Amino acid sequence: MHTTDVNEVEQDKKRKFINKLKKQSIYQLMVLPGVILMIVFNFLPMYGIIIAFKDYSVLGSIAEADWVGLEYFREFFGDSTFWNVMKNTFGISFFKLLVGFPAAIIIAVMIHELLNAKLKKVVQTVSYLPHFLSWVILGGMFITWLSDAGLVNNILMDIGMIDKPIRFLTDPNKYWTIAVLSDVWKEVGWNTILYIAAMTGINPALYEAAKIDGATKIEQIIHITIPSIRHIIALTFVLSVGGLLGSNLDQTLVLQNPVNYQTSEVINSYVYKMGIQQGDFSYATAVGLFISVVSLVLVVGSHLVTKTISDESVF
Repeated sequence: MHTTDVNEVEQDKKRKFINKLKKQSIYQLMVLPGVILMIVFNFLPMYGIIIAFKDYSVLGSIAEADWVGLEYFREFFGDSTFWNVMKNTFGISFFKLLVGFPAAIIIAVMIHELLNAKLKKVVQTVSYLPHFLSWVILGGMFITWLSDAGLVNNILMDIGMIDKPIRFLTDPNKYWTIAVLSDVWKEVGWNTILYIAAMTGINPALYEAAKIDGATKIEQIIHITIPSIRHIIALTFVLSVGGLLGSNLDQTLVLQNPVNYQTSEVINSYVYKMGIQQGDFSYATAVGLFISVVSLVLVVGSHLVTKTISDESVF
């Protein structure tokens, strides 16, 4: 192909691109504020990541701080609390995923199978409600309910299951269970939205054909409903694995106390305390950067696994 022909092809591509932008100008303007906010609050602050490799102090600028290389990373890995914090973070997040991920799918299927439209709306609304309550409110509720003289202990004692109050909040061995179940209760309804939306797009004729063939309701769910939303399931799984290290900071700060500190301290709360409370911003940034890299690896790894299993990309 001659140089002239190549130039004509490139110019034709540019014209098509410009014409496409003109046709989508309204949509581009609608997206523009979001893009600007993302650049200002997500991309520009990334410059501050370099303080993980510098001896930064709030009394000076980032540019003036001395380079220290990987000193803070070595300090973190050598910290006596490192393995305990990582164990708590992975443990709590893993069990949240293990319990919460299938629970959202099961509840979404149950809501989808409700025949009464009004009842379905009520159930959906009630299941979504806890998501909109802050952990400050929910934490106060759980602390009240789980105290020695709280609702849970009173009920268990009234029905004769226990003779004396259970130390829910002051027993470190019970913190993981409380953190997992309370988080699942708060978010499981909200996590059903994508699944329910995907289920509404399933062709009703598939269910009719299955009924004619004698398939039970369980068989219809297994062979029609679940396969029809497998791409949404894979997508949410990848996103959930990517957030495996992002244990809820609000929940930790509300439910944590000096007695359960050993089992409640997670990466986010550790970074918060080192950075905000103690002012060691370089060290906190190094820890946060390490967690971000690990999260990226988890996202890519889970994406490759789901892609290998389904032979299709979820993105």
